[in-house]
Amino acid sequence: MIKELEDIVKAFDKATQQGLRTALATVVHVEGSAYRQPGARMLVTENGELTGAISGGCLEGDALRKAQLVIMQQQPMLVTYDTTDEDDAQLGVGLGCNGIIHILLEPVDTQSPNNPVQLIKLITSNRQESILITLFNKKQRKGPQAGTVLLRRDAFIDGTPENTSLYPALLDDSLTALHSRSSIVKNFLTGDQELSALFSYIAPALQLIIGGAGNDAQPVLQLATVLGWHCTLIDGRPAYATSQRFPGARIIITKASDVLQHITPDDFTAAILMSHNYNYDLTMLKNLIQTSTPYIGVLGPAKKLRRMLDESEGISHIQQARIYGPAGLDIGANTPEEIALSIISEIKKVISNQYSNYTGQSLRDKNGTIHNRASQVVISQKI
Repeated sequence: MIKELEDIVKAFDKATQQGLRTALATVVHVEGSAYRQPGARMLVTENGELTGAISGGCLEGDALRKAQLVIMQQQPMLVTYDTTDEDDAQLGVGLGCNGIIHILLEPVDTQSPNNPVQLIKLITSNRQESILITLFNKKQRKGPQAGTVLLRRDAFIDGTPENTSLYPALLDDSLTALHSRSSIVKNFLTGDQELSALFSYIAPALQLIIGGAGNDAQPVLQLATVLGWHCTLIDGRPAYATSQRFPGARIIITKASDVLQHITPDDFTAAILMSHNYNYDLTMLKNLIQTSTPYIGVLGPAKKLRRMLDESEGISHIQQARIYGPAGLDIGANTPEEIALSIISEIKKVISNQYSNYTGQSLRDKNGTIHNRASQVVISQKI
């Protein structure tokens, strides 16, 4: 999700420089199945450029037209798409998603210091877990829609809802969502009015540390870049670790013993040790295991890792659980590109398991729904 938000910020800044008005589309609630889940966002410019996605492509055309109307009228709008009826020709295609998707379209006021994109900028400019709160009214879809009004990052609060009576409850629920690392939709009953709130949990971008500048590190960087991960390449050989060989990566040329002077690993950091230099990998392992990074992959045979552990004093069983070697999922990988895919997939699984339980099995064999439906659970509260 964070890559989508980073792309939206870039597209917004470009549109603003060109003098183009924009609107933000947000999937705020899903009933049943849908390609994108609550919290998915898309920026629309008045000349029809789209950044991000709210579906697999089936809703974007109609949403674009409605977003341009929102931009022209400068009034938000809640749109509902019912894809449960395959014979419904409303959108010109049989969607077959078997879900009802509620999408909030809101104009972005560049003069407002707390407009939705400004709040998103605060998220993308800090490596902090965040809750972005969007208020909407399903009962009166053509009525006023408060929109994206509040951002919580630990103790930092930005923005204020117009309905101030909701403020304490929103803060409490945002803290709950932050601690549980999950998104929720909640209904608030205030007098005779019902208002819904989407609490979108947004994790920082995954930070990938690639230890080693060999040729096989190049496809690892390429795949990670496509996913929007923030990549740092570390090696002691300036002839290998170059921006020409590793475009887009932050490159650090250093001794392995000094690696922690240049990086700050956190809960959303993964490292893959693949320098093909045993002592370099061993020293990096000894340094990285002292940090909170949940994934340290070691390329090579299990025998190599056993030797490294034997030569590393003081590594506990809890710390060893964060070491993955041989690195990667068992998918029959042989070529450097396939091995990179295996490693990247394992990293994604491990990091995602911090919020929920993902087995890495075929979706065909999974019991229950594909997506984590925590974000679709609606809770009601009377204020």
